[in-house]
Amino acid sequence: SRNRSPSRNRPPSRNRSRSRKRSRSRKRSRSRNRSPRSNASRGRCPDIKPAVLMRPKSKTYRRSRSRDSRRGRDRSISSEKSVASDEFNQKTKRKELLDRWRLNNCSTSNEMSDQLEEISKMKPEDIIEIEKNFWTRTAPADLYYVRSEEKPKVSKGTEKLINLCEKFEYELVKRSARVKEGKPAYVMPHRRSKMHHHRCCATNSGSDSDVESGECSGDEEDEGLLEELERKKAHPDRLHPELWYNDPGEMNDGPLCRCSARAKRSGIRHNIYAGELNLEKCDIFTNNADRLYHYRITVSPPTNFLIKTPTIIEHDNHEYIFEGFSMLSHKQLENLPVCKVIRFNIEYTILYIEEKLPEHFIIKELDLFYEYLFKEILELVDLDFKAAGDSNGCSQFHFMPRFVRELPENGKELLSMNQVLIHLLASSKPLIDMGNLRDIINLSNYKWQNYVDDVKGMVVTYPGKKPCSLRVDQLDRDQSDTKPGEVTVPEIVHFGIRPPQLSYAGNPEYQKAWREYVKFRHLLANMPKASFEDKRKLETKENKLQEMRTQSKMKRDVTIAISAKGFYRTGIMCDIVQHAMLIPVLVSHLRFHRSLDVLEADIGYTFKNRSLLQLALTHPSYRENFGTNPDHARNSLTNCSIRQPEYGDRRIHYLNTRKRGINTLINIMSRFGKEYETESNITHNERLEFLGDAVVEFITSIHLFHLFPRLEEGGLATYRAAIVQNQHLAVLAKKLGLDGYMLYAHGSDLCHDLELRHAMANCFEALMGALFLDGNIEAADKVFGESLFKESPIHLAVWVDYPQHPLQEQEPNGDRQWISKFKILQDLTVFEESIGVEFTHIRLLARAFTDRSIGFTNLTLGSNQRLEFLGDTVLQLIASDYLYKYFPEHHEGHLSLLRSSLVNNRTQAVVCDDLGIATYAIYANPKAELKTKDRADLLEAFLGALYVDKGLQYCETFCNVCFFPRLHHFIMHQDWNDPKSKLQQCCLTLRTMEGGEPEIPIYKVIECMGPTNTRLYTVAVYFKGKRLAQATGHSIQQAEMNAAKEALENSQKLFPQLDHQKRVIAKSIKQDPPFDRDGKRNPSRRNENKGSRSPSKRDSINGVQRQKSRESSTSRNSTSNGRSTGEKSPTQRRVKDRSRSLSTFNHEDVKYRRTDQQESERTSRGPSCISERSQSVGNSQSPAKKLKVQRSGKLKVPEESKMMKIT
Repeated sequence: SRNRSPSRNRPPSRNRSRSRKRSRSRKRSRSRNRSPRSNASRGRCPDIKPAVLMRPKSKTYRRSRSRDSRRGRDRSISSEKSVASDEFNQKTKRKELLDRWRLNNCSTSNEMSDQLEEISKMKPEDIIEIEKNFWTRTAPADLYYVRSEEKPKVSKGTEKLINLCEKFEYELVKRSARVKEGKPAYVMPHRRSKMHHHRCCATNSGSDSDVESGECSGDEEDEGLLEELERKKAHPDRLHPELWYNDPGEMNDGPLCRCSARAKRSGIRHNIYAGELNLEKCDIFTNNADRLYHYRITVSPPTNFLIKTPTIIEHDNHEYIFEGFSMLSHKQLENLPVCKVIRFNIEYTILYIEEKLPEHFIIKELDLFYEYLFKEILELVDLDFKAAGDSNGCSQFHFMPRFVRELPENGKELLSMNQVLIHLLASSKPLIDMGNLRDIINLSNYKWQNYVDDVKGMVVTYPGKKPCSLRVDQLDRDQSDTKPGEVTVPEIVHFGIRPPQLSYAGNPEYQKAWREYVKFRHLLANMPKASFEDKRKLETKENKLQEMRTQSKMKRDVTIAISAKGFYRTGIMCDIVQHAMLIPVLVSHLRFHRSLDVLEADIGYTFKNRSLLQLALTHPSYRENFGTNPDHARNSLTNCSIRQPEYGDRRIHYLNTRKRGINTLINIMSRFGKEYETESNITHNERLEFLGDAVVEFITSIHLFHLFPRLEEGGLATYRAAIVQNQHLAVLAKKLGLDGYMLYAHGSDLCHDLELRHAMANCFEALMGALFLDGNIEAADKVFGESLFKESPIHLAVWVDYPQHPLQEQEPNGDRQWISKFKILQDLTVFEESIGVEFTHIRLLARAFTDRSIGFTNLTLGSNQRLEFLGDTVLQLIASDYLYKYFPEHHEGHLSLLRSSLVNNRTQAVVCDDLGIATYAIYANPKAELKTKDRADLLEAFLGALYVDKGLQYCETFCNVCFFPRLHHFIMHQDWNDPKSKLQQCCLTLRTMEGGEPEIPIYKVIECMGPTNTRLYTVAVYFKGKRLAQATGHSIQQAEMNAAKEALENSQKLFPQLDHQKRVIAKSIKQDPPFDRDGKRNPSRRNENKGSRSPSKRDSINGVQRQKSRESSTSRNSTSNGRSTGEKSPTQRRVKDRSRSLSTFNHEDVKYRRTDQQESERTSRGPSCISERSQSVGNSQSPAKKLKVQRSGKLKVPEESKMMKIT
């Protein structure tokens, strides 16, 4: 009987003591319950008694009595028969009700599973619409509530209700206080002050940082942890050594807050919400129907909330089942973002639906129930729903338990609150009646099991103990160890979970062994060939971890046996605890969004999508999982919540947050962009910070460019760097008071001003990104300007009303009248025709193509350096915006890698060649060949001129056509990862377990030849003393890149990581191929593949030449330069060669082919290739043709690029 395994939940078998006829009768009864008629009645009101329950007493029950008499039981008590029959009928009725409730009104468990799966896929808006179809009414309680004569909507409590509240407060709410008053005060032992070392709390990103951080904290932290745990264990009122309790402001291993006195005066982490005002106290003896708004709280999915034994209250011959809580708010709740929380590895959505206010309750009852449940039973002593410093005011929200019974036509009847208090008072009785202890011990197995079933799963309380409440899992009445004639009080058996600090998860030795095991497993997987000895070492480490997990002192699961003496029943089952523990999360969510109303008023902008603002203020360290002291919530859940919850996939915690490691990098960077703008599942502000950084740089560049028309590029860059640096952005964040709205973990990471200021600067950038997404660049520009010059309206006016470009000021209505007088402008009209854009101020285009060697001219008023400065930031903004919206699975670092590969000099030079911009460049001394940097500068200057003349939308469409289609090629060929970085990553995967500095490739210059202007360097790369490859280049850096590339190609067998990367990319292609199996273009890849092939590859697909299309096409450049159609300039030949090497994507690598007919169908729909300097093929168009503009000046976006256009 001492075996307290979970199998003891089942009652002992009594089949042999029952008659066969009684068994047959019960089988018939069960079959009737499963009959179609019974199933059809599942939608009826639960108080209607089924036919099987209305039958008279059967003979089988008398036969069973006679069987019992042969076992020596007393046959003279005739009343036992009727009592047992009533109990049987009542339990059968309740079982049917519970079965239907547990199955969510479904006929079978499979049907319920399908329904739960369907609910999990529904959107919150759809769930709310379904929930609104229910109508409610309140159960009558005329003796306790009356309507107010002055306000008919308001209900008041009668004298009888007030007396009931006073009785409830004395007997239940203040019971623990009375017990503690009779005990001597306990003084906690003195705690040593803990000094915080900045070096240990700093955040590191390397894979070994965790080990180093753990070593630097050392034995001091372990000693402090053990000291705190011993202080907790030494409390004289502790209920059991394995049960952990809650103290105000304390966690299991020390104080909750170690912030300074100044820091404690602000911040949401200290329960201080900006703009939260003290509320006037409600009239506690009325329901305040004229002041409060009523909402019903619902949780989706209902997993772990539909338990086997819910709380049921019997009233007026009906049974009311607990279904959740109602929320009463002093202000009407607007359409706020959905509140989500992860618990039991499942993401729950907490919704609130507005309903008609119930009639029969008063605020006094709700306050008493809150104090009893949250303070006395759950002991959430740090939970406070009042505004900071408002001890005498009203709570921001009130909560009422909902006990309902179903009514026809989607109706529900709510139980009045007075009956809830009466139920709790009636249930408050000793768990074991000490006066009848011997009779209880001598109960038969059947009656004892019924006795246990009544309390199994119930929360019981021992006033004055720490913790005072726990869940009853079993009752054990074993008397084998007692002396003859004595009786031992039955024991409560509770299956609990140790806190992480006391289990293997928090043990430093286990953590160190786990890190060593993971590191060794990772290194072993990247070895070219693992030895037998290494495999044995890995197996030994794994066995050591398993042995540590199974040690009794380190197990998380623990079985606790406590004497039932002194415990009282509460009548509260685990379902109330489950719902109650979600309330702090919802309240924190609502209070946070109310404070955001103040922030929106301060910045003068109201967000249309409030979730963007919430995301911008969420630090990566923040986890919204409890809404109060996390250890308090964990302890209460462990002690009082359900025993065996259903867990989801534990990867949900890091599925969207893990970003470290080479494998994670390759996995994420091999994913292609989405077809449409997609919301990311990453729930912190790092991605918005990536976008906001580009927004702040763009806004600053625009204003500096126009405010200082005579300042050259270097001066503009210096001023911009001073404005956008983190120190200055932290000052702007402080002006807006963002530190009072930020959500971040209440730990040591941001306890220093340096880390906090850095986090505030990042938060300000994320806010700018959110403003840009919600209200375009104008909203971000307005808020940024007001933040800069909030105290100086004069400077703000200068910043906002900046002048136009000098060329625009000279000719406000345009300068195209000068075209006929200047040959340069006439040539530029040819370029305009080729790209389909007609500049209003064509002199801007001329300036964009004018090199600084020309000097100052009246035509251009300067060179293209300033426009190049502007075009660079325009391209950065558009690329960042596109990557943010179409690559939702990429973190900030991954987006930066993609952007670097997209806007670097090499890519810009290729686009410059494709558009033929170099042909129109104006130099004092024309160059035979332009360098990559010169061509990239020309393109940036052109983008700057396009923005000044036409605005941001034209630049976006230009990038949609000329830049973004190349991303697919960059991802396929890993152009985001240069050869030197890739080689070093592969070498680091071959580290050994000996530790020390990891071996990395070493580059040495072994030869240098030629004069200084054309010098050729030869570089060799070595790894572990062995030369891997050597290569040459015109610079040492280029030679190192070439050597690394050669090493990767020649040493593939040495690096298993390369094979892994190939498999990941192949898997990505298989999941989202550029072409389907029929050879047709995949719509999701249609936008990304455009322009990824060179003209030569477009002319010949799979070796099939399109002679007819080639003959029908003409070359615009040949005509414009006075050459014959077939003659090509050296620039054109260079463009073609560069286009082949840098702008190609061989679709044959993907194992997908297309026919000529499919190609013609594709080209007839719109352009697909970026090349302007080569001959056009068939109906395909060059980038110049794609940018065609109607005569009205409105940009005509090609059909295929519409989907890529960023709205």
